[in-house]
Amino acid sequence: MRLGVNIDHVATLRQLRGTPYPDLLEAARLIEVAGGHQITVHLREDRRHIQDDDVRRLRAALKIPLNLEMAATEAMTRYALKIKPDWACLVPEKRQEVTTEGGLDLKMGKRRIADAVKRLRKGKIKVSLFVEPSLDAMKLSRALGADAVELHTGRYCMASQSPKPAALKQAAQELERIRRAAELGWELGLQVHAGHGFDFENVRPVAILERPGTGPRQPLIAEFNIGHAIICRAALVGLERAVREMLSSVQAP
Repeated sequence: MRLGVNIDHVATLRQLRGTPYPDLLEAARLIEVAGGHQITVHLREDRRHIQDDDVRRLRAALKIPLNLEMAATEAMTRYALKIKPDWACLVPEKRQEVTTEGGLDLKMGKRRIADAVKRLRKGKIKVSLFVEPSLDAMKLSRALGADAVELHTGRYCMASQSPKPAALKQAAQELERIRRAAELGWELGLQVHAGHGFDFENVRPVAILERPGTGPRQPLIAEFNIGHAIICRAALVGLERAVREMLSSVQAP
């Protein structure tokens, strides 16, 4: 299983005061040293944290893959084709939201998303779609030509972190949704990734899910993209250690 580390919140700290630090390249290098497999950044249309120059600098300097989260707009598609990240993850975007609140509406945005996927793949960029863990989303993602899906795990993670008694049942239901969607995704030929809301504990029940009928253990989720929990932990123990701890949570047998 691969761990992509989202460094948006490193940029958030910088933007709060308009300082030149913390430096995103230094953060990325520490993640590389710690064993992270990928750097993930979300270049939002309002540029609230990651900036255009950040993406350019990371693209030029990284030794591990760059995953660019982006809205499926004409401007962002042109930008991605110019920068050439290894992966483009198409996500929904609302200016008023604090963080991404759900998966893409594949039905409403079908034409726009299909066009972005086609152009990005033609530009030799692999494409994932950030979607809800539903069977319909897996089928539509396949029809739209994506290489992978990234399952939105926010509902599962919020339920798992809640002290309310009913939340335990909800978390179990959401985990089952994730399992069923992921299994169908693989059956349809999609890579299956996951992200949003994970911490060092709630990631484990998802990480231990296995693909059925594949012989030696094959994880159901091939890649996790995690940011907030890692950066929060890094404030206490340092970025390298925080990444290593998350790698242990994700990869431990």
